[in-house]
Amino acid sequence: MRMRDRLVRFMAGRNGADQLARFVSIVSCVLLVVSMFIRNGIGTALWMIAFALLIYSYFRMFSKNTAKRYTENARFLSLKYKVTNWFNRKKERVKQSKTHRFYRCPQCGITTRIPRGKGKIKITCPKCGNQFIRKS
Repeated sequence: MRMRDRLVRFMAGRNGADQLARFVSIVSCVLLVVSMFIRNGIGTALWMIAFALLIYSYFRMFSKNTAKRYTENARFLSLKYKVTNWFNRKKERVKQSKTHRFYRCPQCGITTRIPRGKGKIKITCPKCGNQFIRKS
């Protein structure tokens, strides 16, 4: 029996390397590299944290409790989506800042986008209908 077949048989019914396990492995590798360049107690602490994260990553990969690992991975992906979506919105807003101005409605707090260079204009909030005057 080839080694690959043995590995496939061993991993049958186990969680494997999902996105959370890969992320934790990458973070632990980065911490290990950083700990190599720091010589005091902080470097040792980083090394220990990285080692613990690596153990946790392998625990997740070899776990047979796939339902629990699936829910953990789903929570991680939800958090990752929120963070990346926030950064993407900020990036898009920076791109649009040359051609548009952004104002918050004083009543409901929603952000509205208006084109630059139109002088003083009356802005109507799309959510609550409140009207306010701002310079574009």
